Amino acid sequence: MKKSAVVLLFLASLLVTSSFASEQQSAPGPDLLVRLEADFAKAVAEHGHEAFVTYFAEDGVELDDGGGISSRDAIRKQPPWPEGTSLTWTPVKADMAASGDLGYTYGNYVFKSKDKEGKPVTHYGKYMSIWKKQKDGSWKIVVDMGNSSPAPT
Repeated sequence: MKKSAVVLLFLASLLVTSSFASEQQSAPGPDLLVRLEADFAKAVAEHGHEAFVTYFAEDGVELDDGGGISSRDAIRKQPPWPEGTSLTWTPVKADMAASGDLGYTYGNYVFKSKDKEGKPVTHYGKYMSIWKKQKDGSWKIVVDMGNSSPAPT
């Protein structure tokens, strides 16, 4: 009886230890995606539209706010953003598939530009990006979308 209690206690401790180890291994997934978003946002802040396109996979698409679906090539052909235009965003949540090759982030964005009269205009919204690990080991966006929101209060 005493021996079976020791074995049971040992098995329970193995289960707890393996669960903790599993959680530790999966934690870098969302953290990696948040880091990718930070790198992406920094590149876009520094280089605008040109940098935006480079983070998309060859087969990546953008689901346009109130519009259609733009391929990476269509996004690339869009004109550069005018001087004074900026896009910033902050992830609220990130998660990764157990396979470790697909994940998503979503959060809030702020897009600043100028209207036809040159007056500053600020647009707010929410975004969602799906990231996929590429054959070369890099991570690229396969689906990106944003939709407008009222200004935060």
